[in-house]
Amino acid sequence: MRRSHVALISASVVGVVVALLVVVLATRDPATEKVRDSPIVGKTAPALRAKAIDGSAFDLETYGGEFVLVNFFATWCVPCRQEHADLVELDEGGAANVVSVVYQDSPETVQAFLAEQGGDWPVLEDPSGQITLDYGVSKIPESYLIAPGGTVVAKFVRGVRADTVTDVIDRFR
Repeated sequence: MRRSHVALISASVVGVVVALLVVVLATRDPATEKVRDSPIVGKTAPALRAKAIDGSAFDLETYGGEFVLVNFFATWCVPCRQEHADLVELDEGGAANVVSVVYQDSPETVQAFLAEQGGDWPVLEDPSGQITLDYGVSKIPESYLIAPGGTVVAKFVRGVRADTVTDVIDRFR
């Protein structure tokens, strides 16, 4: 009789765990959703003053009247490489000024990647990781859309698509 009680209790525990798992999975945002909430969305963008990989100085405040997409990436990151054509489209099409922040990658590798794949925007070094911390980046690629005036209006994860970013920009114009 004791074994049947143990089996019944074990089966009940497994059933409860499976039921909880189903509830969690059923109520999560779909994995295809790339626009996410962030503690900095709706707030003034963290200051962004840094040295670019070409040696020039960069200050986000110089873009105060324009949309800026701050993109955290690395050349070894497959989703980062996949989103690159969309970043080029956004920057060259004038929808938003792209600014990239290098995450654990060498400036030489990044320069070679940009020479091969295109992209003529500021690419910032973050040797101490402070910029990454200020923006609350948890996993690359991650991008933050900053509206004219300096407010962060959206966070994009797992890569950006030009049409999605443009849709968000259109809502704020």
